Amino acid sequence: MRLDSTAVALTRCPSYEQPLLDEGLAQVLAAIELPGLRSTEVLLKPNLIAAKNSLLSCTEGAFILAAARWLLERGARVSIGDSPAFGTGEMVLRVMGITKELAALGVRAADFKQGRRVRLPGGGSAVLAAAALDCDLLVNLPRVKAHAQTRITLAVKNYFGCLTGLRKPWWHMLHGGPQGGFCGRLAQIPLALPPSLTLVDGVVAMHQTGPIWGEPFPLGLVAASMNPVAADAVLHRVLGLPPEQSPVMAVCRRAGLNGAELSQLSFPLLRPEELEVKGFLVPEQLNPIRFSLFRFFKSTAHRLRLQRQAARQ
Repeated sequence: MRLDSTAVALTRCPSYEQPLLDEGLAQVLAAIELPGLRSTEVLLKPNLIAAKNSLLSCTEGAFILAAARWLLERGARVSIGDSPAFGTGEMVLRVMGITKELAALGVRAADFKQGRRVRLPGGGSAVLAAAALDCDLLVNLPRVKAHAQTRITLAVKNYFGCLTGLRKPWWHMLHGGPQGGFCGRLAQIPLALPPSLTLVDGVVAMHQTGPIWGEPFPLGLVAASMNPVAADAVLHRVLGLPPEQSPVMAVCRRAGLNGAELSQLSFPLLRPEELEVKGFLVPEQLNPIRFSLFRFFKSTAHRLRLQRQAARQ
């Protein structure tokens, strides 16, 4: 992926009701320059972190379905996948209750178990899902959420789910210490992937804490950009969160990634100050990124147990 684009399209969307959501997505997608979609292999990459509290912790099911319909209507071939914190993407989608609707649309489940090691532009490597590496266009569908380890999780952080299975907790252990550079490495993942469109689910956000057990916040917006760094920079402005207080955004700025500064960006629809909100809360004190050994082995055992359960279903 390249970060050439500087356009971020923003519009209001107060509800997940289909007519309002379809209209909001159509507005932002018409406002940015998209590649041709006919016969294109498109992978939807929502946030499917866990089945727990999935109606708020995951990208909203109605949002996923609306994005899929829009892409299919333009001739794309669409699949969907993610590497949740626990279980499988298919399991989380089933708990969310949209599996049958996705199948009726012709959206296929992508295998996020198979991966390939790729070099990261900033150094080091990552084992990323083959489905994410082999698609023509990756459609990133983050939900706006507070986060107990990174203060907030938006577009760039959502690519962490392209790591396969147990690679995610292993990254926490390997790179989560003071010198591990976890957020710096995370910010390099999008650069190792194919072209990407980010569609932000900001209709109802999660605040106070996260990424699973937060509280709903009526943000009332959707956003689109071909540059996830730009999308994140704009959302920090909307939420009133200084970029230097956000570990992921801070490393994007230090690395000089295009789109990290608002002065670089263009806004074909609303400007971020027109959508600015007050009262969106993020954690003041952050939890360590590196897991304790007890938590690492406990979560690993839980992941493996859920994967076995999913295989039997």
